[in-house]
Formats: sequence, structure tokens, C-alpha cells
Amino acid sequence: MLDLKIAFMGTPYFAVPTLKALIKHNFQVVAVVTAPDKPAGRGQKLQISEVKKEALNHHIPILQPLNLKSPEFLEHLKSLGVTLQIVVAFRMLPEAIWKLPKYGTFNLHASLLPDYRGAAPINWALINGETKTGVTTFFIDEKIDTGAIIFQSEIKINTTEDAGELHDKLMNIGSELVIKTVQNIANETIVKIPQANFSFKQAPKLHPDNCKIDWQNNALVIYNKIRGLSPYPAAWCFLKVDNELIKLKIFKSTLIFETHSLKVGTLIADKKTIKIACANGFIDILELQLAGKKRMDVVSFLNGFKFNASPMLV
Repeated sequence: MLDLKIAFMGTPYFAVPTLKALIKHNFQVVAVVTAPDKPAGRGQKLQISEVKKEALNHHIPILQPLNLKSPEFLEHLKSLGVTLQIVVAFRMLPEAIWKLPKYGTFNLHASLLPDYRGAAPINWALINGETKTGVTTFFIDEKIDTGAIIFQSEIKINTTEDAGELHDKLMNIGSELVIKTVQNIANETIVKIPQANFSFKQAPKLHPDNCKIDWQNNALVIYNKIRGLSPYPAAWCFLKVDNELIKLKIFKSTLIFETHSLKVGTLIADKKTIKIACANGFIDILELQLAGKKRMDVVSFLNGFKFNASPMLV
């Protein structure tokens, strides 16, 4: 069995179960590499990453380079004798870093590669109405998410789950897949599977433009977009009230397939429900947030907001 000295690289909570699993299985984690502390909140107090919190709990040395290309960072990794690097939700590594370990650098990606290469694979799988997804471990190479596949684990997608729920499922099965990968590397039983050169399914970075709801789309497309972007960054549109446009985020909804003659975007409300007309039915909004307000269920929202005679979502 190979003697592995692991540098673990990650920042958000998605990476924490994997770090915990490595520690639980007694793998030698000689360093944790994570994002620098940054000010946040009203008081601009320094906040540390979720991965750093976990590393501190286990007294693991922590590296927080401002520049991954700095010679000092590279030399620090060399001085620790790192022989394997594991990347889970971290930045793109320069070639000198991912090529450093004797046994390579592998990444955990939240899709079944080569599908959904990119920054937001969980979101886009839901937005596109996929019925299955999974996680992949692969060795990092020169391009983004294109390296040789090591292992994959597939799961079904529930038609009602949102990106937050799918995130947590993939986070946990991902930690199991990483352990399987490390064990096979240690036992020298890895088989590398080259990826296909091209995939039609991409997962580009999310930004305000591609998170905006187009009410001209059919109900299922809109429903999938809402759950694919919930709880963050959230699908959004404008509520038109007396010629004023107010930004509105929608976090949870249900589908109503029903023929109608209403203009798309027409809002129909009573004391307990809000329905929005779209191409082949309605979106029944369950949770939402107006700009400057808290996220709330639709009944609470209706208790405090009065619509004009002909409200629209645009």
C-alpha cells in the first residue's frame, strides 16, 4: 500500500463531509488549503471558510494563499512531502501545483462527466429537467473538468427537490466516492477512463441574466428553473405594480397544467394563493421574497402586501 501524504483543497460546506471522511478513515492529511479569510456582514468581521473550521477542529495545518502561483505556496507544499492532492469545490489550480504530487491531483465534481462541466453542475441539471445525476472523481489536467475519470456514482433526481436538497445528497455520496478513490490509489488499483472530448450539456457560471424567469416559457421549464436556482441565487423576475418594477425572487412553486386565455405573467391572487399564468398553465408560488424583504411563505406575504387591480410578473 502506498504511503499517501494528502493536501486537501476546498472552501465551502460541500467539501466538509469529504474532509471529515478522510480523517475518519485515518488518511494522513498533512495540509488543508482553503480561501483566505474575508470580511463579511454589517460589521465586516473576518469570516473563515467552513473547511478551515473543520481543519481547526482537528489541528491540521492550514494554508490560505492569496496567489496560487506564488513560489512560496509551491515550496510549502513540497516541504510537507505531499504525494496526493484532493480538490473539492476550490479554485482552478496552476499547472505547477496540480502536477506536484507523485500520485497526482484529483477533483470531485458534482455531475456525471463529461456532462455538466463548469461552475454550476447541480443547478443546471435541475434547470434542464434531468432525471439523474451524480458525482465523478477525475485527475486534473490542463483544461477544466476534462481529465481522466476515476470513479462515478449515479443517483436519481426527485421531481420535487431543489438545488439545496440535491447539493446535500451529492455532498454525502461525493465524500464516499472520494474515500473509494483514495483507497484505490493507495492500493494501486486505479484504472483511468478518458473522457469524451465534447458534451452538449454545460454548466456555466450563474449570473443575474441567466437566472431571470421568462414567463413566455411553458410551466415545466419555469418550474425547473425555480427549483434549480433555489435556495441560491434564486430565480427572479419583476413584479409590476402601478408602473413600478419591484424585483421578486421565487424559491418554491408547484405546477398547474391548465388551458387559459390569460396574458403570460398575469398574477391571480386570493387570501392564500398566488398563481402566475404561463404558456400552458400556471405556476403556483409557495415561497417568495420581495426586494428588501425577508423570504416568506405565500400566506405570510399576502397578509402584508396588497396588489393593484392588474398585477403582472415580467
